[in-house]
Amino acid sequence: MIKKILVANRGEIACRIFKTAKKMGIRTVAVYSDSDENALHVKMADEAVYIGSSPASESYLVIDKIIAACKQTGANAVHPGYGFLSERAEFCERLAAENIIFIGPPVPAIKAMGDKITSKKIAQEANVSIVPGHMDLIDDAKHAVKISSEIGYPVMIKASAGGGGKGMRIAWNDEEAREGFARSKSEAASSFGDDRIFIEKFVVQPRHIEIQVLADSHGNCIYLGERECSIQRRNQKVIEEAPSPFLDNNTRKAMGEQSCALALAVGYTSAGTVEFIVDKDRNFYFLEMNTRLQVEHPVTEMITGIDLVEQMICIAMGGKLSHKQDNVKLNGWAMECRLYAEDPYRNFLPSIGRLTRYRPPVEEVHADRIVRNDTGVFEGGEISMFYDPMIAKLCTWAPDRDAAISVMETALDNFELEGIGHNLPFLSAVMGHSRFQSGNITTAFIEEEYPNGFKGVSPNENLQNVLSATALIITRMKMKRISARDSTFDHSVPQEDKLTIRIGRQNTDATISDLIDGYNITLGEKSFKSLIKYELGNTLAELTLNNVSYAVKVNPVIGGYSLRARGAEQIIKVMKPRVAELAVLMPDKKPADTSKLLLCPMPGLIVSIMVSEGDMIEEGQALAMVEAMKMENVLRAARPGIVSKISVFEGDSLAVDEIIMEFV
Repeated sequence: MIKKILVANRGEIACRIFKTAKKMGIRTVAVYSDSDENALHVKMADEAVYIGSSPASESYLVIDKIIAACKQTGANAVHPGYGFLSERAEFCERLAAENIIFIGPPVPAIKAMGDKITSKKIAQEANVSIVPGHMDLIDDAKHAVKISSEIGYPVMIKASAGGGGKGMRIAWNDEEAREGFARSKSEAASSFGDDRIFIEKFVVQPRHIEIQVLADSHGNCIYLGERECSIQRRNQKVIEEAPSPFLDNNTRKAMGEQSCALALAVGYTSAGTVEFIVDKDRNFYFLEMNTRLQVEHPVTEMITGIDLVEQMICIAMGGKLSHKQDNVKLNGWAMECRLYAEDPYRNFLPSIGRLTRYRPPVEEVHADRIVRNDTGVFEGGEISMFYDPMIAKLCTWAPDRDAAISVMETALDNFELEGIGHNLPFLSAVMGHSRFQSGNITTAFIEEEYPNGFKGVSPNENLQNVLSATALIITRMKMKRISARDSTFDHSVPQEDKLTIRIGRQNTDATISDLIDGYNITLGEKSFKSLIKYELGNTLAELTLNNVSYAVKVNPVIGGYSLRARGAEQIIKVMKPRVAELAVLMPDKKPADTSKLLLCPMPGLIVSIMVSEGDMIEEGQALAMVEAMKMENVLRAARPGIVSKISVFEGDSLAVDEIIMEFV
């Protein structure tokens, strides 16, 4: 019997597990590093144990410290969450030796499925469809090029012990295979302590679809439908949904049955996920099995009504599955957006710092919609450079896919986050993208739709009206407040006020007048009525236009407002007409010239400097490598030149825009 669970993890997944444990009446223990002393998961647990300094290699990855924390608190079970030690067989063996229950699969299953090469061989023997490739180890870069040529480009170079998109590269030619092998091997060594690499055929126009399985120690195994995880960036999932808009019932059944066959073949117990690549003709190929709880598990919970963490705990105590395959029903549609600490306008580079404002949308459960936010942060907390950049997982449910997307769009608009770079605008942009809404997606969606990076969303006419109306109404509300406070002179606001909307360098004449139940607005030649729910000083406004409500994020700037809705961010200034006329004459401030500088694009660690002072460099040449949030990033020359000065050393920690080197 499990009486006390220690969660050997941090952040949102630790908080998620604590919720279910407390629901089951089980006491909980958190572990934390220096950076996490005041973290949310520490506050949520019944007890907390300090396990070391901030780098995971000195805290969350140290098995001895986790076991010592169990002994100190009397925890007789450990849930690993995902990442860190979750798929480390040695960790499970050590726990077993101390008579501590591991809430997860048995050691042989972890070993078999944790090694991608071994897992593919077992899958093949279990009659699971696999991708063509070279399953033996790759000796060196030359060998990688030879194997890649034999398989036929494009190929996927992958770390055998990999996960989360780390140690993974696509190569389209010999040069990319050579460099991809080196980078994958290096990332694999630093992330997993295992630099073994294998190569397989890259499926063109692929969709990433995975099957959730549950298996107990009594020989029972069921599958809980699928999750579509095709919206990825650099092999890291960004948006997931369940079910997939692509699968039919026959394909779903075949994938589910093969997943269970694989689980039974390795004696699997607990929750696990079998990942597949699916081509345009619905041919599917085994990719890997994750022997742990997946990040995106909430969407499965939302369409099945099954608490996966609760099932894992019950299975770990020797219980039988409480569900049979025939009883599993998929109800409605669920979406998950991963909110990351990264700047989409700077090629999604990591961002760290303090959350000066963190106000997620209200979680709610109704017959026609559900909003859920799994998070591990709070307002005033810090996003550290030491761990994964995920801030939260925002999830929505509705009876069908279109409705689930609509609920998500509203939830994203109501999510307030300030102090760091974040991908909220990008998530909104994807939700509103016609191709995503059609369900015609592949793992190349982001690369194909945003080939030059994310530059923001240009509002359509209706959304432009929403943003402009918001700016006009708030301005009028301020004018009325000033008038009400000043009784010395006659400062009454006229019934109709003539103003000018200025966006960039373009002016648009506008008028606004009060109605009994709203405002009448003209913008140029357009006229419409609008309602608003807003109190001056707030940062969110609910504006209704054409009987549709929009949540608009409001931040004041000099002369106007920075507004955000549906992924569009726009600075709108509201002026008196004469002021607007004069503003046209003002020159724009030119940005500083940084063309002769290499600036650090993100907070990170200088792993290597690849040139020396005095070197002549060519366009595209690798100059330095920066590691941030467990990912290595190669910085390349934008143009030919000569390195005149190098301002940093290997091992230095840099902030955003710190100078790395200068050129002439």
